[in-house]
Amino acid sequence: MNYRAIAVSIASLWLTSCMVGPNYRRPDVQAPQTFRAPDPLPAAEAASFADLKWWQVFKDPDLQALVKTALEQNYDLRDAVARVEAARGNLGIVRSNQFPQLGATGDLELTRLSRDGATPLPASVLPHQDRNWGEASLGLLSFEVDIWGRLRRSTEAARANLLSAEEYRKAVITTLVSDVATQYFTVRELDYQLEISTRTLESRRASLQLTQDRQRGGIANLLDLRQAEQLVDTSAETIPVLHQQIEQTENQISLLLGKNPGEVIRHGQFDEQPFPPEVPPGLPSALLERRPDIREAEENLIAANADIGVAKAAYFPQLSVSGLLGGQSTELANLFSASRSVWSVIPQLSQPIFRAGGLKAATRLAEAQRDSALVQYQKAIQTAFTEVSNALIAHQRVRESRVQQEALVMTLQDRKRLAYMRYNGGVDTQLNALDADRDLLQAELDLRQIKLNELLSVVQLYKALGGGWQ
Repeated sequence: MNYRAIAVSIASLWLTSCMVGPNYRRPDVQAPQTFRAPDPLPAAEAASFADLKWWQVFKDPDLQALVKTALEQNYDLRDAVARVEAARGNLGIVRSNQFPQLGATGDLELTRLSRDGATPLPASVLPHQDRNWGEASLGLLSFEVDIWGRLRRSTEAARANLLSAEEYRKAVITTLVSDVATQYFTVRELDYQLEISTRTLESRRASLQLTQDRQRGGIANLLDLRQAEQLVDTSAETIPVLHQQIEQTENQISLLLGKNPGEVIRHGQFDEQPFPPEVPPGLPSALLERRPDIREAEENLIAANADIGVAKAAYFPQLSVSGLLGGQSTELANLFSASRSVWSVIPQLSQPIFRAGGLKAATRLAEAQRDSALVQYQKAIQTAFTEVSNALIAHQRVRESRVQQEALVMTLQDRKRLAYMRYNGGVDTQLNALDADRDLLQAELDLRQIKLNELLSVVQLYKALGGGWQ
């Protein structure tokens, strides 16, 4: 048995397996048993609303077309993809330092020597004054023996940075999908508000015409006429404001799509988004694995933890080995013959002795950056739980408000009908009829805003739960 070979193998294995610095261990996280919400949530289930793909949640064909375009052309997402490629390239560079480096060099020199110079060379020594000098070599080995794991820790950090960039890309997708849906729902609800305002303006103009006829007939007075004119002017004033909001929202959608400002094509009447009646949030513990921003923060923590090992490895000796194999000859024809061969193996050992506290400061810096990354990771988790809770609260409370507002609109519609019947019958003043009309318009506009807020609360809940990047 070759004990020397075994001993060398064991020594080599030890030298390449020792790594200084702390190994990463996921910090303990106290996840709540359930998400906070106004009403008790049903028993926690593993299934979550956010497990659905974005096209399973947003089923409107126009919205789906917008999201697909945004995923192809959005500037932030394209930048995130470029970051992933940059991180992948950096990982390849860092990882390559763990392996031997090979290189080849060659040299050809044409020289004329003097026969009658300061040191004369006779013809027997120098038959020809013009000589070709050649040299070729192959750098067989240039290798740092990673005794303390400096290179492996650097690779670990670079790999974590790559995964962090990938999670950032997913987080950008989640935000992009929710932003496009938010702006799309907003512009569709503004369309509804414009439709209500236009219909109300037409109704008020008809009422103004009736009042003018009654005033000419001596039935209505000038005050009634001015009140009717006021309602017409009020309705007409809201329409340019709604057009402005619609056009600016369209511009925002165009920006998300990576396009120049322009009109957003939408077809037909907008039906209410068919969200499921219940949107189960799923298990709070699953949120840690689903949200890309949390995983991005953890990968940053892993990279910062590995950087501590890189800093600590600088305290210890660094061993590198270089080797060369080649040939040298005054005649190119004999350059690669055995008698012209040259080779060398050069082990080098370097040890820092005095750095004026630089190594210790570098370690402290790496540890502080790790602590900062840990805080950011913990904050990302708490932020996620808070966002989910806020979205659940908004979803339930806005739904309650919408039910009440719908009842109010029905009441005001009946009030307006009765008020105009009494006014036309001559048993009530026009002021009550106009007040009922004005209150109904405002209530209808408020109802559309509440319905929009209900839609947006579901979008925000989907985003907070980490959906949309699948």
